[in-house]
Amino acid sequence: MDTTFPNDYRSAADKVSGQISDAVTSVKDKAQDLGKLASDKMTESRTSAANGLANAASTIHQKAETLPGGDTVHSIAHTTADKLAATADYVRSHEMKDVIGDLEQVVRRNPGPALLAAVAVGFMAGRMFRED
Repeated sequence: MDTTFPNDYRSAADKVSGQISDAVTSVKDKAQDLGKLASDKMTESRTSAANGLANAASTIHQKAETLPGGDTVHSIAHTTADKLAATADYVRSHEMKDVIGDLEQVVRRNPGPALLAAVAVGFMAGRMFRED
């Protein structure tokens, strides 16, 4: 019994194999394109977040001297602004998943100080942007 395939079957199999290979290549290319698009969007978001932090730091520096409370309050405002600027630099230079992971670790290790820092930044921002 002859187990070889006639040329018609071999030709059809080669054609189907080529079509499958083309489809796999097409899917692979589309997946790479989608991955690049997602990466670009995350970079865009990261840049936007960093710019927002830098702008907040700049505004706090500009308005720090107008806050009531004397040198202590002014110093705290400038220190807060410096930390926001450093955070902006950190966000620019690290992937977003790394930033989120690091933030989660800090909050887990120091929940009380993290909450106090969030309240302090919120209070300072509210004071800075309040219309008198």
